[in-house]
Amino acid sequence: MIDILNLALPYFGLIFIGFACGKFRRLPEAGLAWMNFFLLYVSLPALFFRILAKTPFEELNNLPFVVATTAATALAFTLSVLIGRLLGRLSLREATLAGLAGGYGNIGYMGPGLALATLGPKAAAPVALIFCFDNILLFSLAPLLIAISGGRQQRLWPTVVSVIKQIVFHPLIVAAYCGTIAAALHWHPPAAIDNMLQFLQGAAAPVALFALGVTVALRPFSRVPWEVPGIILIKLVGHPLIVFGLLCAAGPFVPEWSATAILMASLPPALNVFVIARQYDAWIEPASAAVLLGTFVSVVTLTSVMWALKTGQIALP
Repeated sequence: MIDILNLALPYFGLIFIGFACGKFRRLPEAGLAWMNFFLLYVSLPALFFRILAKTPFEELNNLPFVVATTAATALAFTLSVLIGRLLGRLSLREATLAGLAGGYGNIGYMGPGLALATLGPKAAAPVALIFCFDNILLFSLAPLLIAISGGRQQRLWPTVVSVIKQIVFHPLIVAAYCGTIAAALHWHPPAAIDNMLQFLQGAAAPVALFALGVTVALRPFSRVPWEVPGIILIKLVGHPLIVFGLLCAAGPFVPEWSATAILMASLPPALNVFVIARQYDAWIEPASAAVLLGTFVSVVTLTSVMWALKTGQIALP
């Protein structure tokens, strides 16, 4: 257990250091803009490109794994939408954002570093596949459902076109398919460029976790709506169980792939949930509460999952 704590605590420690800095230093939130830009457009793309470019292409062609993990995310999203509608009496637009909190884990900031540190290099390919297809699914569903709800009088087809553009040109997805092409062609960048990408890759996890802590600290909330605990339960407990069940049905898989999928599903709600809620001017305070409380609770749940995976307590499908 001490080995798991030694592995997990540096990640949560960076989040809490960022949280403490955000709470007590109270620097302007605008100061995070360049840090977030560095993460989204520079460091994390370098990480995903190198991961995929160095992965044998045949390992990326795993349709049953993609179907199982993406379907699990869709189910977690749907259950969270229903909880929002039934417990919170939310509108479709608000319930859609609640669905994101229950289905969209912190697979960008925490996922890659934590999975690679816990499970080793063989976690690289499943991490990239889960990231790409979860983002495609959720960043398609959310804008379309919000458009259908009519909350902002958006027309459907312009929204569809906008969603397709956002997916195709999302910097992390661009990095993912460029890395896949490089793997298929067995192309390796020159040593100088690869070394530079390695420097950027190394910066991704610590900068992302510190930024996550600061950003959560700057998202105050005065109450916890009824639907938030249920949504956190879906994200931290229900989503991993759904993934496990679907992997059992679609498997067997390489143990590291199954473990990676369960670990990624166990991550707390992503910070992007709050960003998207603010973008649509709906469910803003509950989104802040879901991200903050989900991150704190995951100290226990995620560490427990990591311990179970490392010690073989989970019979992997």
